[in-house]
Amino acid sequence: MTPRNVAVLGAGSWGTALADVLGRNGHRVRLWARNEAHARAIAETRTNERYLPGAALSDNIEPTADLPFALEDAEFVVSVCPSHAVREVLTLAAPHLGEPIVISASKGIEIGSDLRMSEVICEVLGEDVRPRTVALSGPSFAEELVSGLPTAVVAAGQNETSAATVQKLFQNGYFRVYTQPDITGVEVGGALKNVIALAAGVSDGLRLGANARAALITRGLAEIGRLATHLGALESTLAGLAGLGDLVLTCTGELSRNRSVGLKIGQGGDPDLVLGDMEQVVEGVGTARAAYELSQRLDVEMPITQSIYSILYEGIAPQEALTRLMARQPKPERWS
Repeated sequence: MTPRNVAVLGAGSWGTALADVLGRNGHRVRLWARNEAHARAIAETRTNERYLPGAALSDNIEPTADLPFALEDAEFVVSVCPSHAVREVLTLAAPHLGEPIVISASKGIEIGSDLRMSEVICEVLGEDVRPRTVALSGPSFAEELVSGLPTAVVAAGQNETSAATVQKLFQNGYFRVYTQPDITGVEVGGALKNVIALAAGVSDGLRLGANARAALITRGLAEIGRLATHLGALESTLAGLAGLGDLVLTCTGELSRNRSVGLKIGQGGDPDLVLGDMEQVVEGVGTARAAYELSQRLDVEMPITQSIYSILYEGIAPQEALTRLMARQPKPERWS
């Protein structure tokens, strides 16, 4: 493939791992970090010791804290900022953009607006960008990807050509990219799996066993599906990589930050103190609030999400939240 100019906005673990894939594919990558010292350290050591210690990065990556420089001549812009920062960063980026394909690799729902990340992108950059907006999501730990371990994800966009172009940009021998048009389902699945992973961690912290974890994953998928289809997604999308695949990984993987936080809370940790000790953003915390508020507004029943919201924002003890969850009115496995 002809080398392309790519700007990656966000030098956390996932942004760095994606930049490394693109660099190893031969593309010219500018990796933007908000902090100048962080960008300089990556440039000097050729590693991101803060988030991916010891992983040697592609020589095709040029770290920078200069946003206009990062975006200069960019044919692709990969947004990998924490979901709460996407609006701010893209607002700053907007004056420096041409007409790139915008790839959203952030997972979350914006608090207050209830918008998915691609919707935030279109609101900030204008409706003209919608055909050039693609969501990249799926079961993927940055630590494994940067080590070259096999990973498969989905590039979803309403425009088939844009999704296929992103697929070609990232695809290589260890990073397999599938395409599909259901960007709503892909984004909802990618955001809400973090909330269910918090619940799975709480369950494990309470030592509730493998039966409970399996039930949480399965019923979590059901409530993700209820919200996603209410928003216009295809139910089949949630059975794929960006739904079930990402959910299983995040609920069971030792590298999952959301599961780790839930585990510590289930073991008796104060949520505020647990989160204060985290080096990176735990997306499920903000998404739990946004998803709960959205479900209330749309009248979509999401009991696991509500339980996590109660633990994080209402001070309910994990055991009490479990009691309320199990005491709900019996019903069929599937209902609309």
